[in-house]
Amino acid sequence: MAEEEEEDAAPPPPPPAGIYAEERGLFQLLQNMLEELLIHKPDDPIEFMINHLKQNNDDAPRICVLGPPASGKTTVAMWLCKHFNAIRVSQETLLFKEVLMQTEEAKAYKERNQATVAALTPKPRAGSLRSLGQCHWIWKIPNALWANLIQERLSNVDCIKQGWILEGFPENQEQAWMLQSSGIFPRHVVMLYAPDTVLIERSGGKRLDPLTQEVFHTTFDWPSDPLVQQRLVKPEDLSEQEVSKKLLEYHRNFPDIFHIYQKVLKSINADQPSVDVLSKVLAFVQTRHRSAAPFTPRILFLGPPGSGKSLQAALIAQKYDVINLCCGQLLKEAVADNTKLGELIKPYIDSGCPVPDKLVLKLLTARLSALDCLSKGWVLSGFPRDVEQGKQLQKAQINPNRVFFFHLPHESIMERLSQRRTDPVTGERYHITFRPAPTPEIQARLRQNPRDEEENIEKRLDIYYSNVKALEDFYQDAFYVNADQDPYVIFEFIESCIIKPLPYKKH
Repeated sequence: MAEEEEEDAAPPPPPPAGIYAEERGLFQLLQNMLEELLIHKPDDPIEFMINHLKQNNDDAPRICVLGPPASGKTTVAMWLCKHFNAIRVSQETLLFKEVLMQTEEAKAYKERNQATVAALTPKPRAGSLRSLGQCHWIWKIPNALWANLIQERLSNVDCIKQGWILEGFPENQEQAWMLQSSGIFPRHVVMLYAPDTVLIERSGGKRLDPLTQEVFHTTFDWPSDPLVQQRLVKPEDLSEQEVSKKLLEYHRNFPDIFHIYQKVLKSINADQPSVDVLSKVLAFVQTRHRSAAPFTPRILFLGPPGSGKSLQAALIAQKYDVINLCCGQLLKEAVADNTKLGELIKPYIDSGCPVPDKLVLKLLTARLSALDCLSKGWVLSGFPRDVEQGKQLQKAQINPNRVFFFHLPHESIMERLSQRRTDPVTGERYHITFRPAPTPEIQARLRQNPRDEEENIEKRLDIYYSNVKALEDFYQDAFYVNADQDPYVIFEFIESCIIKPLPYKKH
């Protein structure tokens, strides 16, 4: 007996190696390093990996923002840079704001082509963008030189540590292949699109702030600051004819680019308010792509009575062979098995009083530390009921990697629970509306569990709603489930959240 008491008082064991590695991202880190080794093929792999770890850049954004003229690439790229504190890289920044080894070679093309451009282009108006020296010649630079400029810029320390947003590049298949051959692989490619008529209309009202490089529009996005208004210039090369030519070239090249980046690309409609565009872009670039890293599900279902947690837990357990644990059922099993812990729990179960957190936590810790839970994973419902219990789980090193809150209107909860009935002869469960008894004889002998009386349901709901806000704040990365829909629709949503990595969020 004394030995058993000592065992009960012992602290929980340390987390297994798999959980430790998963929580600290070691599997993903090793996968990233292996990818970098295969891409760069360094002569000294050990030294290369040491430098890779020192750079600590695995969470840095690597994003391409592509799209036709006037689709909003610059606006999206600059906004992403501010949000992630990343480095914006575009054709203009490479040629006019950077001092790179390849810059002089690129500018030599300017000198050789300037006479031709001047002969083919009307004289610019005063205050136009062409008067600042940015003209058609930038499009004449060879693809290989562009790729070299980008590779040189992205290899700088600021891009490695802070991440980069590559705007408007690549424009064609050859450029994309050159980036890949240089070891440049974006994690996310944002492809903006809009009808050509909209893009041509936008181009006519486009204005550029030469000081900040921000893009405005005479109709849709006019700056409120008079000083900014005065210095805005109209890009000279954005005539309707010129835009039409660029759109034609873009549509020719788009299918090849889409094919190359289709696994990391998302098309976003740019013909909507900028706030909506930026919201969709941010939601996409914060997603993480599925990896080959091992993953053991540790799932927590939280929600009011009658929200369908038990059904979804059973479906998940059946499909993914994880251990289905209901806190209330665990307590009853401990009592039925006459374990030492069960003897302590029995008086509370018999009297209908809540079982103390300390006893519940001992039971859960022992069950979740079992080999089947550690190797297969688990789905837990019915605990924690308040934030203090959640903290106790965390202290006991029971940390779910997916948390779901089920939301259901009050009327639906009452309808689901108050109309439940049980056949005392067979133990079969029925529902007055959704699953009525098949015969009048069975219907006559049905009984209602006292817990399902409306007064008792209201009490349980009051307890849940008084604690749920603090629990939602505690589990900040939780997913929210609309439980007032078909169970298999709910299951598909939950399943998609389990198999996908958690989104990356800026801290």
